[in-house]
Amino acid sequence: MFKGNIVALITPMNKKEKICLKSLRNIINYHIYNQTKAIVSLGTTGESSTFTHQEHIKLVLLTIKLSQNKIPIIAGTGANSTKEAVLLTQKFEKSGISACLSVTPYYNKPSQEGLYQHFKTISENTNIPQILYNVPSRTGCDLLPQTIYKLSKLKNIIGIKEASGNLSRLNQIKYLVDKNFLIFSGDDSTSLDFMQLGGNGIISVTANIAAKEMSKICQLSLSGDFSQARKINKKLIKLHNILFLESNPIPIKWAAYKLGLIKYNTLRLPMTQPSKKLRKIISTELKKKKIYTTKKNNIFNLFKKK
Repeated sequence: MFKGNIVALITPMNKKEKICLKSLRNIINYHIYNQTKAIVSLGTTGESSTFTHQEHIKLVLLTIKLSQNKIPIIAGTGANSTKEAVLLTQKFEKSGISACLSVTPYYNKPSQEGLYQHFKTISENTNIPQILYNVPSRTGCDLLPQTIYKLSKLKNIIGIKEASGNLSRLNQIKYLVDKNFLIFSGDDSTSLDFMQLGGNGIISVTANIAAKEMSKICQLSLSGDFSQARKINKKLIKLHNILFLESNPIPIKWAAYKLGLIKYNTLRLPMTQPSKKLRKIISTELKKKKIYTTKKNNIFNLFKKK
């Protein structure tokens, strides 16, 4: 159930920086409607680093409830303290969560042995399936293939989101791990090449506003039709890059707001509004494309409660 297009969901908030329930309900329905395979709640794109533990737990549980068992929910539960990561993960035991996404400890710069012991400790203290998350550009440490291999042997570590941007890393990991170990791209711009090399899908930022297209690209790729997948992906290449001109989730949240997918473009400090230059670039690109949801026929109209 985890193969294909998985969205790293933005967290819609109102002007008071509280969860916007209406927006959350509707973007979940948007992904169900467009055949997104799973939702990651409160990963990097969801602004997890600015949420308290209490808010974090509340939002994930709310996302599970609103999904009504129609789409798997994966909770972001990573932390740079192993004890904190364990406690956060344990909060979702028996919650209906499908898996947890656990980022490598940031700032600490642990050794490979430290990384192994960190994830091993989490694994030993939960029954929830765990997906590792390697994003060296943000965390300051790199989970290497040999360490991933060792971790893949543990009882409930089922895969990895590999966001180093290094395509050769995929082959290095695949050579070592069992064929059932899932390997997801964490980089939209190279995700098609990643799947062509044998990856199982993408945990995507772009899917927040182009869920239908990202789902189709993954569906075609996983069935071996890379020619058709590349035709669709060609329309998204520029957008993939634009959405990372400033720190994620600043660009994607602005784009979702412009398209009417969320009611307010609220971010928590230290995340700030996009620059005027970036707003213009995003708006221009969205106007050029006719494949996205528009305010005239937006998600709020499509899923308006009766």
